[in-house]
Amino acid sequence: MRMTQILIHLFLHLIFLGVALGQVITIQDQCLPTRCGDFGPVIRFPFRLKNRQPTNCGYPGFELSCTKDNVSQFMLQFPLQASIKNIVIPISANVSVQEIDYNSQTIRLSELNASCLPRQISNINSSASLFTFDPNSYGGFTLFNCSSNKEYSTSSDRINCLSGPHYDVLAFRSYYSISQFPSSCTKMYNISDVPNEVLFGRPEYSPTQIYLHWSEPFCGNCEADGKYCKLKSNGSGSETECADIPSKGPSKKVIVASVLGSVFAFALIILVVYKIVKLKIKKEDQKRIERFLEDYKALRPTRYSYADIKKITEQFKYKLGQGGYGKVYKGKLTNEILVAIKVLNNFKGDGEDFINEVGSIGRIHHVNVVRLVGYCADGYRRALVYEYLQNDTLQKIISSGNGRGSSLCWEKMQQIAVGIAKGIEYLHQGCNQRIVHFDIKPHNILLDQDFNPKVADFGLAKLCSKEQSAVSMTAARGTIGYIAPEVFSRNYGNVSYKADIYSFGMLLLDMIGGRKKFDAANEENSSSQIYYPEWMYKQLEKGEEIEIQIDNEDDSSIIKKLAIVGLWCIQWYPADRPSMKVVIQMLEGEGCPIMPPNPFGSLNSPNKRTTAEGSQFSSELGSSFETGTSSN
Repeated sequence: MRMTQILIHLFLHLIFLGVALGQVITIQDQCLPTRCGDFGPVIRFPFRLKNRQPTNCGYPGFELSCTKDNVSQFMLQFPLQASIKNIVIPISANVSVQEIDYNSQTIRLSELNASCLPRQISNINSSASLFTFDPNSYGGFTLFNCSSNKEYSTSSDRINCLSGPHYDVLAFRSYYSISQFPSSCTKMYNISDVPNEVLFGRPEYSPTQIYLHWSEPFCGNCEADGKYCKLKSNGSGSETECADIPSKGPSKKVIVASVLGSVFAFALIILVVYKIVKLKIKKEDQKRIERFLEDYKALRPTRYSYADIKKITEQFKYKLGQGGYGKVYKGKLTNEILVAIKVLNNFKGDGEDFINEVGSIGRIHHVNVVRLVGYCADGYRRALVYEYLQNDTLQKIISSGNGRGSSLCWEKMQQIAVGIAKGIEYLHQGCNQRIVHFDIKPHNILLDQDFNPKVADFGLAKLCSKEQSAVSMTAARGTIGYIAPEVFSRNYGNVSYKADIYSFGMLLLDMIGGRKKFDAANEENSSSQIYYPEWMYKQLEKGEEIEIQIDNEDDSSIIKKLAIVGLWCIQWYPADRPSMKVVIQMLEGEGCPIMPPNPFGSLNSPNKRTTAEGSQFSSELGSSFETGTSSN
C-alpha cells in the first residue's frame, strides 16, 4: 500500500513536470515569428499579434491582428499635422498590412479607412504618431469652407465627411498660387501631405499603395548583423537589444506532445516494473511459506487445496464472521466433524500472520488452546482450518449479561477464567519454545459446547526461547484497551510474556462488569468519569461491594477474587505482575488473594505507580500503531 501511494505521487509529479515543461516551451515559442494565414507578411518584433502573443513580444503601439480572412490588420494613428504651430491632428486609421520591410523599417499598406478631419484645430497638441508618411513632391493641402451654390476650380476635391447640405469643404494642393484659391470661401487650415484616401476615402477602382516608416525602435543595426531585435529583459520597458535569430525546430505542439508522451511512457514503465517487483515479492513470500510448510510436515496438520476448502465450506455458504484478516466460514469434514475455516485476505501482509498461526498453534495440543485441524496454502490463497466451537466467543457471553456481568453463573465464569489462564500458562511454559500471544481478549477466547474456553487467533504471536527475558519487536501489536504499557512504551520495561498477563487481567475485569466507565457523580467530591479498574480498586480498598447484580451471596466472593487477580495482572510495570502459574493458584485457591499495590496511586505518594502514568497510557493508545484483530 505504501509503495502504491509512492507511485501515485511520483506519477502525479511526472504529469506536473510534463505540463510545466510544456508551458515553458510554450512561453519560449510565443515570441517566434508568425503570420496571418499562409501568405501574410512575417510578424515579429517590433510587431506582435494582439491576443495571441504577450506584450513583451512587441513594441508598444505595434499591435497587429488577424481578420477571419487571415488579413493582417493594423489600427494606428496616421501621421498628420496642421501647419499652424505644427499641431498634430489625431487621425485613427484601420489598414491592411501587405508587406513589412524590417531592414528599411517600412510597411506597405492597403485598404485604408481613416477617421474624418476635425472642423477646428485644437490648441492642445496630441501625441505624435509612431510612423511618418513619405510625402511626395506635391506638398500638403489647404482646406476651404465654401458655399455649395457655386462652382469652383476643378483643381479642388470635396471632403465629404466635413461637408454639409449647404456648404462644401474643399481641399486644394498647397502649391497652388493664391489666385487659384476661391476668394468667396473661408480658409480653414493647412495640413501636411497625406494620401488622398485619408481626405476623400478609398478610390473605387485604383488600388491603394501607402508606405509608412518607423524610426523607433531602431533595429537597423541588429538587422544588419543578421540578428533580431527584442525588448531588454531588465530594461525600462521600451529599451531594445539584439538577439540571435531562433532556429526553426519542431513545432510547439510536436514538442509538447513528445514531452508528455515521454512522461507517460516513463510512468508506464515504472508501473510495469512495480507490478513485476510486487509479483516477484509475492512469489518469494509463497516460496518462504512453502519452505516453512515443508519443514513442518512432521507435525502433520492436514494440508488442503483451495478446491478442498470450497468443498468443505459448500462454496463458502455459511459465514460465521469477518475481520481485518479475512472471513470465517463454517465447514464440514464429515457429518460428525464440523470445522471453522478462516480464509485470509490474499492482498494483505507478506504471509507473516499465516506462518505465525500455523507455526505456533499447529505444534501444540492443549484442552484450552484451539486445535488447528489443517491449512491451505494454494498459491496466494491461504486458509486455516480449526475445530468448530459452537458457543462462539467469550465476548458474546459477556455482552449478553444484562447487567449481571455475563449470561452464565459466576461459578462457570470462574472455571472459564481458570481455563484461559491454563491455556496461557501452557503457551508460556508448556512448549519447547515460549509462545507470547499478544492479543488476549474476550473476542479471541472460543467456547465449546460445554463452555470450556480455548485460546484462539495466533496471528500476532511471537515465538522465543524460555530463557529469553525480552521479546524483540519492531512495532507495537495488540488491541487497544488490552495492550500492556511496555508494548506501547519501553519506559515501563522490556516486552516479555508478562504482556499477555496484563491483557488477561483486563479480560478478567471485562468478565466482571464489561468494559465500563462509571459516573463519578456517585463518588463524593468528584464530577468526572474515572477509569473503571481504578474505580474497582477503590471499591475493594474501602471494603465496599462491586456494583454487579448477583443471584447468590456466595457469588460475591468469586467476583471479588476475579477482580483482585485482575488488578494484580494489570500492574503497570511487568516485574510487579505475577506469573501465570501464580495467577492460576490465586484463582483456584480457597480464599481471596491479598490486595495488590495500587497501580493508580496519587502523584504525591512515593514508590507508587501514578494515575498520571495510567491516564497518559490510556489516552495515547487511541492514536496508536498497528492493532490486532479488534473487529473479530
